Amino acid sequence: MKRGFVSRCIGGLLRGFWFFCQILLVAWAILAIYYSNLPWAELRLALAIAFAAFAIWALWFSRQRRMSALFYVVFLGVATWWIFIFPSHNRPWRPEVAVMPRAFIDGDRVRITGVRDFDYRSRDDFTVRYEERTVQVSHLTGLDFFVSYWAEGFVGHTFLSFIFDNAPPLSISIETRPEVGEGFDPLASLFKQFELIYVVGDERDLVRVRTNYRRETVYLYRLNSAPENVRQLFMVYLARINELADKPEFYHLLSNSCTINIIRYANAAGRAGRFDIRHLLNGLIDSYLYHSGRVDTTLPFEELRRRSQINEAAQAADDAPDFSDRIRASLPSITRRDIRPGSEGHNGS
Repeated sequence: MKRGFVSRCIGGLLRGFWFFCQILLVAWAILAIYYSNLPWAELRLALAIAFAAFAIWALWFSRQRRMSALFYVVFLGVATWWIFIFPSHNRPWRPEVAVMPRAFIDGDRVRITGVRDFDYRSRDDFTVRYEERTVQVSHLTGLDFFVSYWAEGFVGHTFLSFIFDNAPPLSISIETRPEVGEGFDPLASLFKQFELIYVVGDERDLVRVRTNYRRETVYLYRLNSAPENVRQLFMVYLARINELADKPEFYHLLSNSCTINIIRYANAAGRAGRFDIRHLLNGLIDSYLYHSGRVDTTLPFEELRRRSQINEAAQAADDAPDFSDRIRASLPSITRRDIRPGSEGHNGS
């Protein structure tokens, strides 16, 4: 009797698990159709609804086993269609992401084209300006980490600034590459809706547009990484920038996005650490930086966070030539540590 009860329980669990898997397959296919490369939204919606109706009937209402088999054939067709949707560099891009940067490396000197330095009058009114920058890797001394929030919570946008002792900071922001008329949609980003771009720019552009015009809440954390590790990371970034200029990729919120890639490239540059849920819930990434010892820990975390918000300083600086200095003027002083490649901070996170 016990054996029969256990068998029924296991059978029920397996059926429940299979039912859940079927729901996931149906939901994925519906979204893949809706966010496909068909140009007409009405047609995509109609096909998604038709597929949903067919799937529900074939899997759970039809008594004919061949209808269930037919569903999997149709699903395979949808999956194959989705696989053969490829990214492109040739779309009507918004001007903020119209130019792909590229790096030309000559020993210690690096010339970067497509560096963004827009002059903003409002969020959507700006003078487009791209330029070239030449920097020397040997003069790269530090790394700063930005966290920007549309609304403070579990999700934000992160990007880095590379600090030189003989040149202005150079910001690199991993972003979606939207077309004219498009805006970011986190669900759509899971279904090949946005290409990927590494925006390289001046802080008076990449930081100021967020603090002064988009009115996002922005925090700036000075990392205590050793210069040699920062230089390794910079070279990893340059290689990825060139790879992306040669071959487009899709942005993916969970696997090819801002914070996930920052962590991935830090690993490539020598970081040794395990996955942390705050890599995905990147609105909490500053807590991760603090508790893994990558920022100043002499202050309590909440005090450090309060002093790291730069909106007021950025709005006061506006387009001043010393914008980068002024947004850092009231930040806690940084204490450099000798962090060797592979070192992970004081608690091994």
